Amino acid sequence: MFDPQMELLSTVLHAVVEDPATTGKPAATWAEARAAAAACGEIEDEELSLVLEEEDADMLRDILGQWRAGKRNALEHDKAVLKRAIKAFRKRLKVTLLDDESSLGGGAFSSGRSSSIVAITPPERYPRATWDELVRLGRLKGGRDGMYELAPGG
Repeated sequence: MFDPQMELLSTVLHAVVEDPATTGKPAATWAEARAAAAACGEIEDEELSLVLEEEDADMLRDILGQWRAGKRNALEHDKAVLKRAIKAFRKRLKVTLLDDESSLGGGAFSSGRSSSIVAITPPERYPRATWDELVRLGRLKGGRDGMYELAPGG
């Protein structure tokens, strides 16, 4: 079931037009895509709304390609989810660093040492597709073995 607070609508839309034979995952149906779009609230992209009504796979592929190329603005819903995800990532990284630094100090009167942690496992409440999208956008680095790190300036 699609969770509009944690999942990207674009992920569901990709699943509609993907070939399940190549991805190994079952494809989403047009009804699921429309239900996910409805759960996100009002879609500001009228062309996308029309594509979902008419079930036009070619046009949906074109829209998705334009999003990936940066020729078309991403959905406000997806931007909000990505913003919340990167905020949760930064918070988890900060807590992890503070925990590591507090346990490294030799004694009560030492100044401690800085942590050498650079990558963490992101919060599990967001699906992997969200973290992969942040990597694609250049906000995070990594993704191998489930570990991500902040990109420079990210």
